[in-house]
This record gives sequence, C-alpha cells and structure tokens, in this order.
Amino acid sequence: MALDVDPRTRRPIAIWLLTVAALVVAMVVLGGLTRLTQSGLSIVEWKPVTGVVPPLSDAAWTEEFEKYKQFPEFQKLNRSMTLDQFKGIFWYEWSHRLLGRIIGAAFLLPFLWFLLRRRLDRALALKLGGLFVLGGLQGVVGWWMVASGLVDHPDVSHYRLTIHFGLAVLLYGALIWVALDLLGPPETAGSVDRAGLVVVLLVYLQILSGALVAGLDAGFGWNTWPLMFDRIVPEQWLDLEPWWLNFFENTAAVQFSHRTTAYIVLGAALWFWQARRKLPSTTPGARRALGALHGVVWLQFLLGVATVLSVVQIPIAAAHQAGALALLTAALVAVHLLPRRFAP
Repeated sequence: MALDVDPRTRRPIAIWLLTVAALVVAMVVLGGLTRLTQSGLSIVEWKPVTGVVPPLSDAAWTEEFEKYKQFPEFQKLNRSMTLDQFKGIFWYEWSHRLLGRIIGAAFLLPFLWFLLRRRLDRALALKLGGLFVLGGLQGVVGWWMVASGLVDHPDVSHYRLTIHFGLAVLLYGALIWVALDLLGPPETAGSVDRAGLVVVLLVYLQILSGALVAGLDAGFGWNTWPLMFDRIVPEQWLDLEPWWLNFFENTAAVQFSHRTTAYIVLGAALWFWQARRKLPSTTPGARRALGALHGVVWLQFLLGVATVLSVVQIPIAAAHQAGALALLTAALVAVHLLPRRFAP
C-alpha cells in the first residue's frame, strides 16, 4: 500500500528509521557477544528506569556482586569468580540493556515530533506505533528470557532466547521495509514477488534455527565440515523421544538441521538471483540488489562453516550473527526493488 506522506518528509523519516535499524544491528551483535561471553545473567534485577545507572562506588559494586551470588550461575558455575571478573561480565549485560533504552528513545522522540508536526499520515502513524509496541515487547521478552536462568538451571531457556532474537530480527526487518517504502516512488503499490518473499521467509527461519543452536550451545560440538565428524547425519540425531523433540532440544539434531537449512537457503537465494536478474522488467537497481544478495549469501554460508570449524570463536561467531542481518537486508532490498505486479 502506498504511503500518502509529504514528499519532503519521506526521506527524513526513512533516514531516521534506517538509523534505528542500524542501532538494532548493534543491539543484536552486542546481544550475541553477551551470550558468547556468558554475561547475560550478571544483572539479576529488571529496573527499566533506575537500572540505567551502573554501580559507582566500591560498596555499590560489592552489593551488586552479592546479589549475583544468590543465583544458580554463581553457585553452580562461578564460585571462584572475583569481583573484577564479575565487573567484566556485568558491563556486557549493562551495555546491552543501555543500548535497548537508547533505541527506545531514538524511536519514540522523533516519532512524537513527526506526529505532533502532522508529518505522518494515518497509515504510517499506525505502522510506526506498531513498531514501537514491538520494540517495547522486545524489552519485556528480554527480561522474561533472563528470568528463566535465575531459577534452578544457570542458563536461559533456549526457547525464550529464540523468541527474543526472533522479535529483534522481525523489528529490524519491519524498520527496513517501511524505510524502503518511503524511499521508493510515492505511487509504489502492488503485489511483491512471491518467490522473493519465500527467500525472505527462509532466511528468517534460518535465523531462528541459528538462535536455537546458540541457545543450546550446539555449535560447540561436531566441529567438522562438511561431515559431522565422519557422518552425514550424526549418530545422536534421534536420541530423544518423542522424535520431534530432537529438532528443538537435541544438540546434534539442532546443529544438523541448521546445516541442512543453510544449504536450502543458499540454493533458494542463488536460484532467485539467477531467475530474476535477466528478466527484461528487472531494473538496474534491482539487478545490483540481486548481485548483493548473491554475494552476501555466499559470505554468510562461509562464515557459518568458519564458526563451526573454529569451535565458535567469538569474532567469527559475532560476524556470522551480523551476516544473518546482512543477508536478510539484501533479500528485503532485492524483493522491494523488483517490479510490482499491479492489479488490472
């Protein structure tokens, strides 16, 4: 649906949304680093307002550390941790939460300004309001995820982690799409390429699969490629009962599924690139976007292989996580730039 927005305002709004999307990318990467450094359970309280202030004195640091000691991660895994070591993991989680607050402000304040200045039509205002609600829900789900690791088992629920990450990626994709709508011609309308939407959906599902791998620490096993040790299908693939539970809780099956769907995503993206780039109706801009998709899907695939072979070395794993968003972006841009099919 075309957005009926003043042409002079379309570009500033789009730039604002792309800026927020860039902050979401930083949030995702920082969240991945927080997970990889085992820092996510270092702050055991959710204080949306007062939590913005970190400990500022030795007494405050000691108090924060004593709170951490009351929970399973310290009691079962980190009993030898010193205060200085605690500070190291604390800063990762605090920075992650602070960036979440910054994103909220970076979205809400310009949104209110554009709204009060009557620069938004009804359709766009509703879309942006929905994005703000989605961002707020992401914060609530983040604490819901952390809370799952503060009970008996010193690790967050991989299901909740997947939901948390999936919402972040959904928010990012929606920001990009609305910005693209604003940057395109005002009369843009019609049905988007269905095959392209399938590619976007496959990329999103692959990202969710990667979140399950991360949540179960499944990447730390079977660190060979293309075989999982000496087998195509790992021996432990169907150890759990009922059988379908393996695809969500069996680390061997979850990693095998992620590898398998990576081939599917690679094949689908390459087919889409080949099938659309030579069509007479494909514009030069769309061809460039398809070329970017072609390059990024190969890069992301190779980063996935490198992550496995390196036994999830932090720089490589972080690059792989960022690459997932780059791949989603390339797919969204390519689909958006392809000619629309208009109703007669």
